This record gives sequence, structure tokens and C-alpha cells, in this order.
Amino acid sequence: MWEKIRVIFTIRELRNKILLTLGLLAIYRVGFRIPLPFVDQSKTLFGAAGDGLGGVFQQVAMFSATNLDNATIFGLGIMPYISASIIFQLLGSVWKPLEDLQKEGESGRKKINEYTRYATVVLCLGQSIVFVKVLVNKGMIQTDFLTPDGTLPFWWMFTGVLTMTAGTVFLMWLGEQIDEYGIGNGISLLIMAGILARMPSAGMSMLQPIVEGGAELGGEMGVEKLIVLAILFTAVVSGVVFITQGQRRIPTQSAKHMRGRRMYTGGRQYLPLKVNQAGVMPIIFASSLLLFPRILLEQLGNRFSVLAGASQAFRHSSYIYNVFYIVLIYFFCYFWTAITFNPKDMADNLKNFGTFIPGYRPGKRTADYLEKVMVRITYVGAGFLALVAIIPTIISGSLQVSPIVASFYGGTGLLIAVSVAFDLVQKIDSHLVMRNYRGLLEK
Repeated sequence: MWEKIRVIFTIRELRNKILLTLGLLAIYRVGFRIPLPFVDQSKTLFGAAGDGLGGVFQQVAMFSATNLDNATIFGLGIMPYISASIIFQLLGSVWKPLEDLQKEGESGRKKINEYTRYATVVLCLGQSIVFVKVLVNKGMIQTDFLTPDGTLPFWWMFTGVLTMTAGTVFLMWLGEQIDEYGIGNGISLLIMAGILARMPSAGMSMLQPIVEGGAELGGEMGVEKLIVLAILFTAVVSGVVFITQGQRRIPTQSAKHMRGRRMYTGGRQYLPLKVNQAGVMPIIFASSLLLFPRILLEQLGNRFSVLAGASQAFRHSSYIYNVFYIVLIYFFCYFWTAITFNPKDMADNLKNFGTFIPGYRPGKRTADYLEKVMVRITYVGAGFLALVAIIPTIISGSLQVSPIVASFYGGTGLLIAVSVAFDLVQKIDSHLVMRNYRGLLEK
């Protein structure tokens, strides 16, 4: 492995791409810590992560590369850009002009990216206005910046809104620079950097009881608990890798065809269908949607004493929350797969290229078969996502581990980290193979 790493840095082009990517990620981490000028940094917006609403928002911040707790210039993170991209992807399946634009190839993709950037700016302006008002209401503003009646002057509010909007646009630009001049997917790497940056603090919070009281059996963080956590982490990561790379290979046969004056014999290939076709999107949608009942019930509980404890039903550790979580993950798995995977278009493409699935006629029969297979494997993929999503809750409740530590044993963060790591390895492998070197994962 060390020899392969040495080979990577001997290739000048690849070395420059990796160093540029690391440099841009370092810039992101620096800006991640620069606060807004009027925010009191001695206070935190949500406090310690737990089972309350603050813990929920901190988990959302983890997979969106945001820093909402301390109100920095990158406080909104890259989430507005992700939201705008999702909106246009959903619109592309129901709005005919956008669907036609998607089929125009590179020119259509550039136009959609342009619209996505404009939508990102609009979303940033709306979210930053709300966020600055929340900072004022929560007492996060330094008293020197407040008016006598306790409000923030217009120009300081305008400065905060403009700064946070510019921060997100700058992150979007950083991601695009990594895509064009670096290596890997820029937006995904920014999110992964935010997730991995939390690991040292999570590790210290887990090891602190051992440092203070010593490692002993049956303690708050005993040796046996550390061994169980290490085994569980290895098992969960192995399962995530197995399912993420899992495919259902459908055999296809190509017919004989003429190219110029030469006859090419049809070959036998495979059509790979991913078991986890939807990726991490169902978990993101489900967790985001379940924020609203909790927030709504807490607001109603403050007004009506009858509903004072109703919001507790949507705690992360509650049975009702986890049941709704699993149901929504299954729903969004099929919903997102239906948007991103079109069996009719795939069947038409196979037919146009003279390829068919043995035993099934090209056209409608092939499309029906592909849809049937995708429905079955999506059920397995949704079950896997649901299991990974609730593993942090199970570990946190059964082993009495901090939610921050438990979040690295499953959920969106782990799925994103594994997916981005595989994508990065594949990009590096492609550079190595082009120069007749072995890939990182080859023996």
C-alpha cells in the first residue's frame, strides 16, 4: 500500500490535483471557523448535542457542511446549493421544458447549472434572513451592536445576510474548482471534510472518562465497551461497503452489427443495477421532514399546556420517531428511484444499440422486467438504509454512548463518507491505470 501511495505522488499531474484539492479543503476549514462580526462567540445556539432539538439540528449540520452553532461566515454551508440541485432534479421529471433541457446534453446541463446557481442565491438570502433573526431572538448578538430596544440595526442585519450568502456562494465555487482542477466530487468532498473534522472531538469525548478515571471493566467507558464499539464500527462499515458496491447484474446480448465494411459479432455483457440506487437521499429527506413535527409540537406546547409533552414523541430515541423514520425511508427510496431510474428509457436505449435481455422482447417487455427487478432490489436497499439510519439510536441508547460518537456508526454521515471515499479511490485508480500502474484496490 505504501508503494502505491508513493507512486501516486510521483505522477506530477495527479500529485498537483491532490495538493490543490487539499489546499481548497483547508481554505474551507479556515472559513468554517471565522464568525460573523456581531455574534457573541461565548454562547452557542444549540448547546450540547443530545436528544433535544439542538441535537437534531447538529446532526443536520453534520451532513450539510454547515456550522449553525457558532454562526460563522460559512454558517449555511453548502445545503442551499444541494437543495436547489434537488429541486431542479425533481422538476426535471415533471416539467416538460426542463426535461427537454436535460436531454440536450452538455449545453443543457450547463444551462441547468446556471439556473441552480441563481436558485442557490435566492435560497441563501431567505435562509440567512431567518437565521440572523433567530440569532437576535436567542441572545447571540453582542450588546454593543444592539439598539436600545434590543434589535439589530438594518445595516448590520444586511451585512450578516450578505456575508452568509457570499459564504455559501464561495463554497459552491470551491466545489466547482475541485471538480474542474482537483480530484473527486467537490461538493461531496466538502461535506465529507465537515464530517471527518468532527471525529477528533467525538473521539476525545469517548476517551475522556478513561483519561480521568482510568480504563477498568464495568466503568462508564470500560475496556469491554470500547471493544464492542470497535467491533460494531468494523461490522457497520463493512456492511455499508458491501451494500454500497452491491449490484444486480442482468445479462444482455448484443446483436451483430456493421461498422463501415467490418462485421462485429455480438457479445455478452451485463447491465449493472445498484442495490442502493437512491444513495443517501432517502435518509436526508426523511430526517429533514421529521424536523417539522418536532418544531411544530414544541411551538404548540408553549401555547397550549395540553400539548406540552407531545413533542417528546418525536425524540430520536422514541419508538414513534423511529417507526416514522423507517416508513419515510422506504417511501423516499421508491420515490427517488422512480425519478432517477426510467426503465422505459433504458429499454429504448438497449433497443437502439441492438442489445437485448435474453428471454425478453425489446421494448415494453424489457421495460416491465427492468421495473420488476428494480422494485425488488429497492426493497432490499431501503431495508439496509433503514437499518443504518437507526443504528446510531440503538448504540446511543443501549451502550449509553454520546449521540456525537454514535452518529459515526451509521446514518447519513457514514454513508456519505464511504460513498465519497469509493468515488475518490476510483478517480485516483483511473489516473493510475492510464499510466499502466495498478489501482489502489488491486492486489
